[in-house]
Amino acid sequence: MNDHEVNIGILGLGTVGTGVAKILLTQQELLKTRSSLTFKLKSIAEVNWNVERDLNLDGIQCLTDADQILTDPEIDIVVETIGGYEPAFSFICRALRNRKHVVTANKALIATRGRELFKIAKENGVDLLFEASVGGGIPIIKGLREGLIANKFESIYGILNGTSNYILTRMHEEGLEFEEALKQAQAKGFAEADPTLDIGGGDAAHKLTILASLATSGMVDFDSLYVEGITSITKLDINFAKSFGYTIKLLAIFRSLANGLDLRVHPTLIPNTHLLAAVNNELNAVFVKGDFVGNTMFYGPGAGERPTGSAIVSDIVDLSRDLLLKEGEQYCNRPIDPERGVEIVPLSEIKNRFYLRFFTLDKPGVLSKIAGVFGEKGISISSMVQLETHEKDNYVPIVLLTHESSEQGMAEALREIEKFEFVKENYLRLRLF
Repeated sequence: MNDHEVNIGILGLGTVGTGVAKILLTQQELLKTRSSLTFKLKSIAEVNWNVERDLNLDGIQCLTDADQILTDPEIDIVVETIGGYEPAFSFICRALRNRKHVVTANKALIATRGRELFKIAKENGVDLLFEASVGGGIPIIKGLREGLIANKFESIYGILNGTSNYILTRMHEEGLEFEEALKQAQAKGFAEADPTLDIGGGDAAHKLTILASLATSGMVDFDSLYVEGITSITKLDINFAKSFGYTIKLLAIFRSLANGLDLRVHPTLIPNTHLLAAVNNELNAVFVKGDFVGNTMFYGPGAGERPTGSAIVSDIVDLSRDLLLKEGEQYCNRPIDPERGVEIVPLSEIKNRFYLRFFTLDKPGVLSKIAGVFGEKGISISSMVQLETHEKDNYVPIVLLTHESSEQGMAEALREIEKFEFVKENYLRLRLF
């Protein structure tokens, strides 16, 4: 970095890369006023330059070979916006080994390969920043890393996937079945042609892994999280939840317990009185409780060209300020220690309240037998609803809400209930907030 000028190279000019480029090109004077630095977009590497983009790239090196950026001695910061695992992982590794600082929005890489990447960054005295990897334009990573740095984090609850949230909102507000709401999300561009990562909970789990790692200053093992998606939720379940005063959301959960962390992603019934229940459509929100600050909430757009681009540029500016202050010294602003392990509490040891929906034959003794199994396992029922049947097969929906019980006890009870001939296989178990 010379004369307070920061040279930047972007890998990938898709939606996010375009957003970053637009900000660097159009907000240069604003950024200089606020940071006392000049940010120069020197080079962009992209394999497909035939796509129409609303960008004036005069004076910028438009490349097809990423190596020209990764090996350019004038490039101070490499911005990776390719996404996915490869070649993004290899490019980031080479940039770090070439002692270039890296900014990325790649949540999948940070969550699953973060330990390797942070080690490489540490070995080479450079930084890897990732504000845009969680929550798009919401400054949640900066909030945990800086604004709430004086706090131990007791809990973090997040609606972290806009696609799933949009689908559940449409089911709640329009009475749509899951498949109908999914088609609507795809038509509006909120869901991919293959939405598995979103509706299956994987995307939210990637983000929770990052938040949990930040909250503990360690590195959480992504594979240790319990992950459940929203594909089994029906209009019937949405309506039952309404009747009990709840809204169903795909919730990412972090809780600090005496014996480790409770980390999971699954559909959750949230009381309508809680702020998270009012987070609708494609928006994201994160509810954080610190031991000194108490409850805080971060809310806003979780994806898109402009919000995600904004978050990436925020990292660029922060990193550049650090470089200016520490010029000539080895400096790294690492919020996560890749060598520090994190203890995860097994799901079987966690206690929850539960929502249970069964389809059973409409005949005497059904409820008493189900209730008997729960009683044997020490599970107490708090509410119960049974509807009349008008169907030819004579099956009726029964919905139960329980008091708090262990996950292990509930799993054992459900295995016993599954054996009853009068119970259909497609029952549903959800947790309550």
